[in-house]
Amino acid sequence: MSLSLVRSRALLGLEATEVTVEVHLANGLPSLTLVGLADVEVKEARERVRCAIQNSGLEFPNNKRITVNLAPADLPKDSGRLDLPIALGILAASGQIDGARLKDYEFAGELSLSGALRPVRGALAMALALHTGQVVSKLVLPPDSAEEAALVPDSQVYRARHLLDVVRHFALPNASLLPGVAADTAATPGSSDGADDGGWTRVVAAPPSTRAHLADMADVKGQAGPKRALEIAAAGGHSVLLSGPPGSGKSMLAQRFAGLLPDMSCEEALQSAAIASLGGRFSMERWGQRPTCSPHHSASAVALVGGGSPPRPGEISLAHHGVLFLDELPEFPRAALEALREPLETGTITIARAARRAEFPARFQLIGAMNPCPCGYLGSSTHACRCTPDQIHRYQSKLSGPLMDRIDLHVEVPALPASDLLSAPCGESTDDIRHRCAQARERAHDRQGKTNHALVGQEIDTHVLLEAAAAKFLQAAAAQLGWSARGTHRTLKIARTIADLAGVQSTQLAHVAEAMQYRRRGQAGV
Repeated sequence: MSLSLVRSRALLGLEATEVTVEVHLANGLPSLTLVGLADVEVKEARERVRCAIQNSGLEFPNNKRITVNLAPADLPKDSGRLDLPIALGILAASGQIDGARLKDYEFAGELSLSGALRPVRGALAMALALHTGQVVSKLVLPPDSAEEAALVPDSQVYRARHLLDVVRHFALPNASLLPGVAADTAATPGSSDGADDGGWTRVVAAPPSTRAHLADMADVKGQAGPKRALEIAAAGGHSVLLSGPPGSGKSMLAQRFAGLLPDMSCEEALQSAAIASLGGRFSMERWGQRPTCSPHHSASAVALVGGGSPPRPGEISLAHHGVLFLDELPEFPRAALEALREPLETGTITIARAARRAEFPARFQLIGAMNPCPCGYLGSSTHACRCTPDQIHRYQSKLSGPLMDRIDLHVEVPALPASDLLSAPCGESTDDIRHRCAQARERAHDRQGKTNHALVGQEIDTHVLLEAAAAKFLQAAAAQLGWSARGTHRTLKIARTIADLAGVQSTQLAHVAEAMQYRRRGQAGV
């Protein structure tokens, strides 16, 4: 048979679109032509595939005109993930393996010149696409990629270490042993799925079940106010801005925030791992752990929100269902900070280009840290501030009003006197605080099916359950302070979280009053 079809997947954002690799062999001037909007890495597969087939002891049809079509033709294809499907297509078209048996499988893998298979990005996204689309198909992937894809429930994933491992499995029933394959290592044709045929193995995921050891909040002495604010943020999914002089403990608090968050659900863990896989950051040891991304303040807007061609996820997407910690917040480029405004509101980011667009999830919790002025000692009782009013204004104006309005909690982190720092006992442990946060989140999910931060529109009126006295107080305060509608709604959601932490059904005046303490600073700028 001179025509063969092999199925694979190409990545566009988080979508793994099916790609059919069509290989046709014909008489004519010997050549290997790739068509179908292939990127440079895919075009280079011609030489990798040729060498891998020959070095594996198989026959490459050098006397044929080989045409490889990657369908659909208008879908961009990048990376070396199509090396293995192209090689199998050539072998099937030349009659060296049974092409009819390939239809039940999808393949992805980069080939080395020796024929060994190397991992590819986005294996988990491929398995998720099959699971979401209810496609009954088996995935054949290289080591590491196979273990990653097998994390998807009910997936059928097989690991192959070498091109020959795949070739043995699809050998023709009546074919003699392939050249270069020793008789004692050749698998019986038609061997059952799940058997270990010299590298062909059914992979069953066994993700780590233990919780990662994180830094303990008990290490932070004093700072009861900021700790309370972080507890509210963890319970309701709110964003936080920590402001204080150098060395007051802002970074120390932020680095321990992830430990306050409840354990991830299986769906959240899969989404987070799929994005990490696209960015090449997935690690089995971090399965089920909420990510914490801490980009340097020199990061560009593209690095934060994503981009490139094809589009890749940025730091805000890699922090999906986790924490994005931006230290020295005013030092980030203005364009990078302003790009955070829509994701903070919607929980998604759309990368639009002239020919393509890709949407990535970005439901992260922002923890920002900043000094009150360029020298850092504005309002300090121990150091004199050296900054002029104009310098302070320019520094604080780097954070725009719309961005500040989208940050829920604005918290002062004062410097502790040396006497308090040395004599104060250890604070409350992370486990104790996390237990309260988990209970508050559970109350919110039982009531409304989501965290309080995610409430929108009429859901706020329905689920906040604001008492009459609290509503009158909030209305008067919002009018006096000139709050925007967004600021008022965010205050309501913070108050609802405080009520959940207290374990009460309705939102009371005391809850609104505490919530206002975290919003006053953000309404008029920093």
